[in-house]
Amino acid sequence: AATAAAALAFLSRESRARAGGIGGLRVPAPVTMDSFFFGCELSGRTRSFTFKVEEEDDAEHVLALTMLCLTEGAKDECNVVEVVARNHDHQEIAVPVANLKLSCQPMLSLDDFQLQPPVTFRLKSGSGPVRITGRHQIVTISNDVSEEEESEEEDSEEEEAELCPVLPAKKQGGRP
Repeated sequence: AATAAAALAFLSRESRARAGGIGGLRVPAPVTMDSFFFGCELSGRTRSFTFKVEEEDDAEHVLALTMLCLTEGAKDECNVVEVVARNHDHQEIAVPVANLKLSCQPMLSLDDFQLQPPVTFRLKSGSGPVRITGRHQIVTISNDVSEEEESEEEDSEEEEAELCPVLPAKKQGGRP
């Protein structure tokens, strides 16, 4: 019985180590999510703006656009804004996302339109100024395990190894 208990304790530790978690379940790595305000302005002087991140960064970056609007000094003309980004085949494509005119549509809500950097915004026609706003979201998955977490896992493994194995219940003779 002692040999069976030792074998079960060993197998339990092995399956936990192979699965990367406790009791055969994987424990997800800690995730950090940050969100920062984003804004740029396109005009006759600044006709394009490129949003990019460092390539060696391991985090996931998303640019969530919320609104495009004409700002003070805009003329009553068509202001076409296009986005240049990569599609699912990693090919660069240019897509117009807004046609703003002071007298009929001075702003456009994009409802968190999400893009993967690098992204270039271009003022294709008109003189602006057009303000683009949104959020830069950064998701970081940490694979580092702190020393405290490692010592807690070792302690729980030792406690599990000390537990007695479950024995089958004895049958009681006096019941019909």
